[in-house]
Amino acid sequence: MIYLKTDEEIELMRESNRLVGMTLGELSKQIKPGVTTLQLDKIADEFIRDHGATPSFLGYGGFPNSICTSVNENVVHGIPNSKPLQEGDVLSIDCGTSKNGFSGDSAYTFCVGEVAEEVKELLRATRKALYLGIEQAKEGNRIGDIGYTIQTYCEKQGYSVVRELVGHGIGQEMHEAPEVPNYGRRGTGALIRNGMCIAIEPMVNLGSKNVVFESDGWTVRTKDRKPSAHFEHTIAVRNGKADILSTFEFIEDNL
Repeated sequence: MIYLKTDEEIELMRESNRLVGMTLGELSKQIKPGVTTLQLDKIADEFIRDHGATPSFLGYGGFPNSICTSVNENVVHGIPNSKPLQEGDVLSIDCGTSKNGFSGDSAYTFCVGEVAEEVKELLRATRKALYLGIEQAKEGNRIGDIGYTIQTYCEKQGYSVVRELVGHGIGQEMHEAPEVPNYGRRGTGALIRNGMCIAIEPMVNLGSKNVVFESDGWTVRTKDRKPSAHFEHTIAVRNGKADILSTFEFIEDNL
C-alpha cells in the first residue's frame, strides 16, 4: 500500500533528509587515500546521533553498521571495514537517518584522489540520470516513466543499469511501497500522485549489468568487476512535481 504524506509529514521528512546530506558532507571532508570505511562509519554514527537522530541502517535486517560503503566494483550495501582507501578508488556511501518518526535516505559516489577519466564520466552520467529520473516524478506520470528515462539515458551513454536492486517508497519506514526500478517502460507502474514520497537511486555499471551477491549476505558487486556508481535522492511529489528533500549541497561545499 502506498502512503501519501501530508505537507506536515513531508516537512518532517525534509529534516531527516537534510541531516543525511549534512552527514555525507561531513564524510566528504575525510575521504582520501589511507582512510578506512570503518573510520567513516564511526564519524557518521556520531554525527547523526549528535544531531538528535539515529542511523536507520544500523541493525536493519541485521546490517552491522551505520552507513553502506561500496568501493569500485561493489554496487551497494558494502559493509565498512578496515581496508584503507586507495588513490583512484570510487566510494559510494549510502546513508539513512530516522528523526521525528520519519526516515531520510540518500547516496553519493565519491572520488578518492585522482580517478580515471572513464570512471569520472560514469559518475557524471549516473548523477545526471538521477536528475532526469526526478524530472519524471510528477503527478499523472507513472513509476515506469522514471525507470524508462534513467535506463534510456544510461544505455545511450554506453552504460548498463542494475536490475536486481531498485529505489523505493519512504516515510515512517525506510522502505515502503512502491518499488522504483531504474529501468522499465513508459506508462507502466504505480500512478504518481501528490503526497507520494520515493527514493530514486540509479545504480549504473561501467560494464555489464550483471551482479553477484557476496557471501557476507550484503555486498552486491558487478560480475565483471568493473566499477559501478550510485546516486540517490529522496523526493516528495508536491504541487504536481518533485520536491527534492535530500541535498548534495554540503558535499559540494567541500569538494
